[in-house]
Amino acid sequence: MLAGMSALPGLVRTIGFTFVASASSLLMGAAAFSGCGGSKGTPTDAGSDAGPTLARPWNWTGVVGTGQSLAVGQMGQPPVTTSQPFHNLELSTGTLPWPVDPSDPTLAMVPLVEPIGRPSTSYPSSWPTNIAGETPHASMANQITTLAMAADGADYVGVHGEVGENGMGIVFLKKGATQSGVNGRAFEATRIETQAITRLAAAMGKTYGVAAITVTHGESDAGNPTYESDLYQLLMDYQTDLSAITLQTQKIQMIVSQQNSVNDRAASTIAEWRIGADHPADVVCSGPKYQYPYSSADSIHLVTDGYRQLGEKYGQIYFERVVLGHDWQPLAPTTVERADARTIKVHFHVPVPPMTWESTFQAPHQGVPEWAAGNGFELRAGSARLAIASVDIADDAVVITTAADLPTTGVLVGYALIRDGAAMSAPFLGTFRWGLLRDSDPFVGAGTGTAQPNYAVAFELPVP
Repeated sequence: MLAGMSALPGLVRTIGFTFVASASSLLMGAAAFSGCGGSKGTPTDAGSDAGPTLARPWNWTGVVGTGQSLAVGQMGQPPVTTSQPFHNLELSTGTLPWPVDPSDPTLAMVPLVEPIGRPSTSYPSSWPTNIAGETPHASMANQITTLAMAADGADYVGVHGEVGENGMGIVFLKKGATQSGVNGRAFEATRIETQAITRLAAAMGKTYGVAAITVTHGESDAGNPTYESDLYQLLMDYQTDLSAITLQTQKIQMIVSQQNSVNDRAASTIAEWRIGADHPADVVCSGPKYQYPYSSADSIHLVTDGYRQLGEKYGQIYFERVVLGHDWQPLAPTTVERADARTIKVHFHVPVPPMTWESTFQAPHQGVPEWAAGNGFELRAGSARLAIASVDIADDAVVITTAADLPTTGVLVGYALIRDGAAMSAPFLGTFRWGLLRDSDPFVGAGTGTAQPNYAVAFELPVP
């Protein structure tokens, strides 16, 4: 059993909706509610007519985004989420220079649209002029409101901000960051935004608190061995400082997505999965980003629809974790066993069974003969690749059969961690590391209308 995994529920089903969009309203086509017994938001029994209990502790609920270029929408041009169908908000800083005074009378709340905040005017950049294109935020907020209104008919007002700094590692995002030119402002920018929004909410007779931090990051920290602990410290510092401003008692949820573009077996990619397993109450990994469309310029940054889909996935997971109180976890490994001399079983936590293989993606590792049949799985012993003969799904496990007897020790099983010769090119241009394993979640994004099952996280584990 992995460290921290013992706290995971045996099997938690997520909520899946199908939506049909028309003008500013979205109609729910189908919904299925299920969760671990006793979780907040779960009906009392299967036959109950009672709907879910939705957590709305404040009139305005804050989400802070941080990260680097993918957080600020690099290559996300042109922005398309340019109107707000609900009542979601952002803070307008007008033309105020850094440092922004949170008491400045020109600060105002405005409808949340993309690009959120003010465009960056140079590289590097930082808040309040740090946004490069469409970010995940408007799609995330609209997805949450859509799910809430579909569930009980009432509004859910999200207030989003993005303080990410293009190209900067976590050393520039953390509390007390050493300033370097315009960089190192992200944490203090969040404090300023929170102070300003708390003041403006009170002036309008509204309550406000921060419910979540989204982290779209990791490329600059691909080789950082302390990245997991750095992320967790960032959350703890946000928890302390933002709660002191809003006077909230509710803990802040961190939602992290994996980077799949930089470095083989990247420390940050593994850390972004591990942190949710090691701190399951505080942090959740939303999954990988290899399933989204990437820019042809570099296969590192998403295109506009990729950012929108990421925002919808963030919104779905936020709704599960924060609004419904469900212990949602990604499609991720739980245990590994050696069944016989040529067979390995990797067991998974499956959000919505059954697992299946994605049939529309180009098969990975076609330039690596040993792994061409692995659907994204990778076997190594030291630096030597071990040949995979076949991979099959059996309930909650993937059964890997090798072409020869396995070494008795030193075997590692990985997934979507090693770069192919070229980026995925079908059905769209993707990133360099991907796999085909997914669950059967019927969730469809409210804005894009794109189906979004949960794809397996990138990982590496020893084989006992």
